[in-house]
Amino acid sequence: MLSGIKDMKKLLILVSVLGLLGTACGAMAPQAKLETPPIGTVFAGGPDEEALGKSKGYPLASQHEALQQEGHLVSNYSGSREKFYPHHIVKKGPAPTPLAKAESPTLFWYTLEGRRYNSDEYLKRQRVMGLLVIKDGRIVLERYQYNRNESNRFQSESMAKSVTALLVGIALAEGHIKSVDDLARQYVPELVDHPYGETSIRHLLQMSSGVKYSLDYTGSDDEAILIRGSAGNLGPGGVATVMPFKNSKRIYEPGKKFQYGSCQTQVLGLVLRQAIGKSLADYLSEKIWQPMGAESDASWQIDKSGQEPAFCCFGATLRDFGRLGMLLANDGVANGKQIVPEEWVREATQPTPGYPHLKPGVDHPYFGYGYQFWVFPGSKRRFAFQGTRGQAIFVDPELKLVMVQTAVWKNLIDPKSHGERDRLWRGIVATYGSW
Repeated sequence: MLSGIKDMKKLLILVSVLGLLGTACGAMAPQAKLETPPIGTVFAGGPDEEALGKSKGYPLASQHEALQQEGHLVSNYSGSREKFYPHHIVKKGPAPTPLAKAESPTLFWYTLEGRRYNSDEYLKRQRVMGLLVIKDGRIVLERYQYNRNESNRFQSESMAKSVTALLVGIALAEGHIKSVDDLARQYVPELVDHPYGETSIRHLLQMSSGVKYSLDYTGSDDEAILIRGSAGNLGPGGVATVMPFKNSKRIYEPGKKFQYGSCQTQVLGLVLRQAIGKSLADYLSEKIWQPMGAESDASWQIDKSGQEPAFCCFGATLRDFGRLGMLLANDGVANGKQIVPEEWVREATQPTPGYPHLKPGVDHPYFGYGYQFWVFPGSKRRFAFQGTRGQAIFVDPELKLVMVQTAVWKNLIDPKSHGERDRLWRGIVATYGSW
C-alpha cells in the first residue's frame, strides 16, 4: 500500500541505474504513419490481462483479504475498495475547470537499455490502468487499459501523503497551525511523551523524525501495524493508530536522517484534524478540490473514529489527479486564484536548504525529498507524488508539464517498472525541453 521495501537500498539503486541508462530522446514520431488511437482511448486488455481477471470482467473481491490478490487488483485500485471500507466524499464544485484536448495525441519516445520505445508500446509492456499527459493545460495523451475509463476513481496509495502536505501548508497560512517548527503534541495532547509527539511538524514532513520504524512488508513490521489499525479498520482508529509506537526509540537526531515511514504522515493527519476542526476530506474539498475545478467527487477512506489515514487511501479520477498536478505546476494557482500558497508549494517540492540529507542521492540513492514530495535529481525543479504498484504524478513546473499514471504492478515496488516509467518521463520532458 505504501512506498518502501525490504533491502530498499539495493533495489532503488537498480531503479536509478535503469532510470539513467541511455539518453532520453523526446523526438515525436510521424503520427500519421503510426496511426495513433485518439485521446481517451480505452483498451480492453493490457499486459497479464488474464491473470488480472479479464475473462471474469475484472471482478470485485468478495472479502477484504482478497483485495490484494492478483485477480482483484484492477477492481481494487479503481474504485471497489470503497465497497469494503467506510470513506468520506471529497465533494467537487459546481463548475469543473475545462481540460482542452489536443486535436491528436502525441506519441512520446524513450530509450531503455539501448532500444527506443513509444508511449503506446509502454502501455503494452506495463500494467498501467491509466496514463495521462497534460502540457500547458491541454491533454496531449490519455489512455486507459483493462476496460477502465475516465469515470473510475483510482487509488492514490502513498500519493495521499503529498495531498496531506498541501493541506498542512494551507492550515499554516490560515493560522490553524502557528509554525512548522511546532511539536506535534502542541496540537494532539495525547501525544505528550510520545516520540512522534515530541517531533516538529517540519521533521515529520521531511520524514526525518529519527524515530526507529520498520518498513519491510513482512506483515509484522511497524508499517503493517499502522495499516491494520488505520486503513485496515481493525482498531479504534484516530490517535490509537500511532500508540503502538509510543515506546519506539529515537535513533537519530531529528532533521538529520531521511527514513521513510507512514507513521510520520499519520501524525501529520492527526495534527491537521485537531488544528482545523474538521475532516481532512472536507478541508480538501473546500480548499483545493472545488477551487481547482475537479470534475468528479473524490473519496478518502476513514477509520473507525472517522479519521482519514493521511498516508494513503485517497481515490480520484485520472483527470482530477491531472488537475492536481497542474495546480502545482502553476505553483498553487488555478482559475486565476492562489489556492495553495506559492511559497509553500516551492518549499514542499524541493529539499529544504540546510538539510543536506534530503538532496537526491544522499539518503536515497536516486530521489531527494521535500515535504512529503519526492524530488528528481537534476538542476531543474521536478517532483513527484508516488504510491506503490506504480501510482504517480510527475510535475515539471518550468514546462507546465504533468504526467499521471495509475497502475497495478505485480509487486508493491518493482525496480524494472520504476526504471521504465522514469525513462518515459524523461522522454516526455525531452519532447518539450531538456533535463
